[in-house]
Amino acid sequence: MFKTALRNVFAHKARLLMTVLAVMLGVAFVSGTLVFTNTISSALEKSSAKGFDHVDVALTPGFTKAEGDKVGKEVKLTDATLKKAGSVPGAASATGVVSGYAAVADQDGKLVGNGFSTKGGNYSGTTGKPDDRYPLAQGAAPHGANQVALDSETAERAGYKVGDQVRMSVDGPVLTPTLTGVFTTDDGNVAAGGSLALFDTATAQQLFHKPGAYDEIDVKAAAGTSQDQLKSQLDKALGSTAVDSETGRQLADDQAKSIATSMSSMKTMLLVFAGIALFVGIFIIANTFTMLVAQRTKELALLRAVGASRRQVTRSVLLEAFLVGAVAAVTGLAVGIGIGAGMRTLMNGTGAVIPDGPLVISPSTVVSALVVGVFITMLAAWLPGRRAAKIPPVAAMNAVHAAPTAKSLVLRNTLGALVSAAGVVAVLAATTMSGSSGQAPMGLGAGLLVIGVFILTPLLSRPLIAAAAPLLRAFGISGKLARLNSVRNPRRTAATASALMIGLTLITGLTVIAGSVQGAINKMAADSIKADYVVSMANGNALSPDVLKTVEKTDGVTASTGLTNSPSRVGDETEYLTGVNGRTIRQLAALDMNSGRFTVDGSDIVVDGKTAKEYGWKTGSSFTTTYEDGKKQRLTVAGVYEGNEMMRGVLIDSATLNPHLTEGTAATDMQVMVKMSGGATEANQDKLTKALGENPAIQVQDKQDISNQIAQIFTLMLNMLYGLLAMAVIVAVLGVINTLAMSVFERQQEIGMLRAIGIDRKGIKRMVRLESLVISLFGGVLGIGLGVFFGWAAGQLIGNSMSTYELILPWGRMGIFLALAAVVGILAALWPARRAARLNMLAAIKSE
Repeated sequence: MFKTALRNVFAHKARLLMTVLAVMLGVAFVSGTLVFTNTISSALEKSSAKGFDHVDVALTPGFTKAEGDKVGKEVKLTDATLKKAGSVPGAASATGVVSGYAAVADQDGKLVGNGFSTKGGNYSGTTGKPDDRYPLAQGAAPHGANQVALDSETAERAGYKVGDQVRMSVDGPVLTPTLTGVFTTDDGNVAAGGSLALFDTATAQQLFHKPGAYDEIDVKAAAGTSQDQLKSQLDKALGSTAVDSETGRQLADDQAKSIATSMSSMKTMLLVFAGIALFVGIFIIANTFTMLVAQRTKELALLRAVGASRRQVTRSVLLEAFLVGAVAAVTGLAVGIGIGAGMRTLMNGTGAVIPDGPLVISPSTVVSALVVGVFITMLAAWLPGRRAAKIPPVAAMNAVHAAPTAKSLVLRNTLGALVSAAGVVAVLAATTMSGSSGQAPMGLGAGLLVIGVFILTPLLSRPLIAAAAPLLRAFGISGKLARLNSVRNPRRTAATASALMIGLTLITGLTVIAGSVQGAINKMAADSIKADYVVSMANGNALSPDVLKTVEKTDGVTASTGLTNSPSRVGDETEYLTGVNGRTIRQLAALDMNSGRFTVDGSDIVVDGKTAKEYGWKTGSSFTTTYEDGKKQRLTVAGVYEGNEMMRGVLIDSATLNPHLTEGTAATDMQVMVKMSGGATEANQDKLTKALGENPAIQVQDKQDISNQIAQIFTLMLNMLYGLLAMAVIVAVLGVINTLAMSVFERQQEIGMLRAIGIDRKGIKRMVRLESLVISLFGGVLGIGLGVFFGWAAGQLIGNSMSTYELILPWGRMGIFLALAAVVGILAALWPARRAARLNMLAAIKSE
């Protein structure tokens, strides 16, 4: 039986090629994902670990306990703390660390790095005693308010040399310090494409609003003192001041875990799509082996007649699958390693710089690729092999075994209807739930419905393909034959169409959700913001107090307000207050009031419905709050509004809040809303941008810009998902080609007869192409239909947390998807159609 299986593999090399390609693509995706994520994780871990080489124990500020109405406050790390830490037994040295956001612009004024990757800090070295963390490669250490040092990568990318004026910002106003030095660093943030700007300690403390204080104190152990021993000594000396301490080893381990966790999400997402590609590949493999077994029915029957048992026949088919899977797995692993290396290069090319490191091909990656490839292939081939072994030998040799009985079809349709109904019920039930509680039931229901529809596909194929009959009649006898061939073997048609259906279901569903969310964001921005512009930092940090002052003085500004966040104590809970200009806020924000009036003045506040419900407040309710400075005040709820992503929480007059702000939050705005005469025009936007010094760290956005910025996240994600799902569609195309090619092979005699009675080669080609087109459109219609349903259902969950959400059907894109399904059908038929047309009619008639 082993020799027989081996002979059959070599005898059907061409017919198994598409199956090998389908499995290979899935395996390549899996192994490529593992290689890519393992390589990035390893590089980031090694890079981040280097950053802790100079740290044996790190001290960070703790918080005083929040008791009663008192708000917990952060303990400051001062020079006294630094001196005390450096003098404990076992400490060799202590370094004060100041850090914050520092946006560096290149020579063209564009931001180097992006978002949170642009960092600033302090160079703690002195003359004759350099900072060991940052060895200077050129120039000297910064000294004074007008000097800065840059890491070598940033200096090179931005085009700066020692002595140049560096254009930068830390919280709003543009700074132009002189570049005095260029340093090297093992900082993982810089290695990953970020930037690091260093000032002397006093300047850094002033710029980052921490005068006389440090964000962290790094302590180096003396020779013979372990990290744990040093930590113990520091805890004894500083524990009473609520200072947190961690060893360098623990920090490195925590960083590694954090990297592993962040990479886990990416790895899971990529593996999900690899699984989808493999799931689609199962249909192709099952189809291939079903047709191969059907073509060898007499051969298998003869084996049974000469003594082979049912198990031996099944095992021979599984052995063939094993050989095919092994070849595909090994090839897929090799291709996957190339994909992993290519994805790393691609990410570097898009600006997402990854630290240098070797390509990581772990034993688990190799084992996973081989197991997945072989297991998937054997699993898909098991049912056709088992079915072939059940055919009685005499019946098979006499070719009286026939198509599935009515009983088996009724059983299949009944099972499909039950599974589909269960899926629909689960999905509909999930739409009535709120938040994350509905995600699991919806995922389960979606899976059941897809499986149920797949089971029902043979039943659905007849009426849906029959609907295409009027169009096919236009192609004469070729069109009629194509329709009949499409429904001749509904199981085969179902398996072929289902592969395409799954890919289009996901693509359509994601497109519906993305379009609807974008519409909700646009509506939210339009309904909530009356301001022409919103000014904010690119990284989401607080703006300098100078920004609001500059905006207020800008020509054409008719109204403005800052939005300042401050923690307060309400009962036993910490609640953040948002300070706004009570006189102008109604000109800048449009709140949908559930009750009361939109009045923010003195002790009158407005609060969103969710917060009001949590505290049991309603219009007219009064409560006592404790501000940051510990002082109390009685506030009254003037109105309750419908909160959203743009505006939420407790709004209080800045004139009431600002006197109670502490040093850390005093007069710092997260955003500034601006109204200008003439509205949102390009001229007004340029006027504001120039007034703020054309600062790359500051965003001046109108409502559409805000919507587009949020939409970019969805667009980027959607494009990435389209790319990943393209793998499943490619596998589906291979399935169509494979099915048609093998169908042509088993219908050689029939095609020969058609040629003999007068159908020319063009007619044969047209027949095969139309058959492929019909099957592909059938899968496309099912996929788009399911995708719309799933998009609607997921939207019901999203709508629970986004009041402006409403279903938007992207008719244009759905039309494109259906057209793409048609193109897939036409392209997939090119080779099989050409092969069918080239058959010698006499040889085909004589074939068995």
